[in-house]
Amino acid sequence: MRILIAGAGAVGGYFGGRLLEKGEDVTFLVREKKYDQLQENGLVINSVHGDAKLKPKLLRTGVPSEENFDLILLSVKAYHLEEAINNIMPYAGQGTCILPLLNGIAHMDTLERAFGKERLLGGLCFIESTLDEKGEIVQKSDMQEVVFGEIDGRQTERISRIQESLTGTKASFRYSSEIVSEMWSKYLFISMMSGLTTLTRSPVGPIRDTAEGRSIIEGLALEILPVMKSLGANLPDDAKENIIKKINAVGYHMKSSMQRDIEKGLQTESAHFFKYLLDAAAEHRLPVPVLNTIYMNLQVYEKRREEQKERG
Repeated sequence: MRILIAGAGAVGGYFGGRLLEKGEDVTFLVREKKYDQLQENGLVINSVHGDAKLKPKLLRTGVPSEENFDLILLSVKAYHLEEAINNIMPYAGQGTCILPLLNGIAHMDTLERAFGKERLLGGLCFIESTLDEKGEIVQKSDMQEVVFGEIDGRQTERISRIQESLTGTKASFRYSSEIVSEMWSKYLFISMMSGLTTLTRSPVGPIRDTAEGRSIIEGLALEILPVMKSLGANLPDDAKENIIKKINAVGYHMKSSMQRDIEKGLQTESAHFFKYLLDAAAEHRLPVPVLNTIYMNLQVYEKRREEQKERG
């Protein structure tokens, strides 16, 4: 199976590298600067699950090619999605499967419009990884899993072939017959964690320490769940109790990746996570005061960030 990884960052580079290490036919589609770096230094993974230095096959974005692939893994930030679609479009034939690993749900409609529902798989990933100053991938936790499956839950011939290619690496690639439900569950957790930690600029522990914080956690869950259900999310009846239990179980000092992005002065996926929910809430006339406050806070941050960029 010919596999194309769109990008070679901390997520795509890690999982693509593990597939390449296994011996799969993997190619990375990257920008010119990344192309030069990988040509010179290779793809380097420093991980608790085993280090690796690999020489991957590379394609440059914007350079014409006649190649087609059986599977394309897409792990970009949501605000780069349109650009990524344009970049991978030439490599997606009629039989190509697109496996997105983005957080949230909104990207699925965008990808369906671009490639058609029949080429689209459901997917998500769990990983803590970063790029260091040399562009090497640093992965220092047990969490390193991709979950994938057919959107309708069927065990098809193509998903069996994909499963055979993806499994057997040092990373975990897990097939799910309920991938859409798993995507919604992760979206709920990410939205809760991102909203709470960016609003307070605090790890989750101190939020849980206060009665007001615990009240906000419950209130946010009570806002988000009806909105997600209005969008068709298949979440269990005890979803509120489950998500609060999950928030209470995470480490005291845990921050969301969106909070870390803010601390670094980076762009956030605020529209992808929260505006999508707010638009649905408005359509269905659902009250979401905490969600509105979270999004307003992020919009203020984004506006200030843009102003600082313009000032240089």
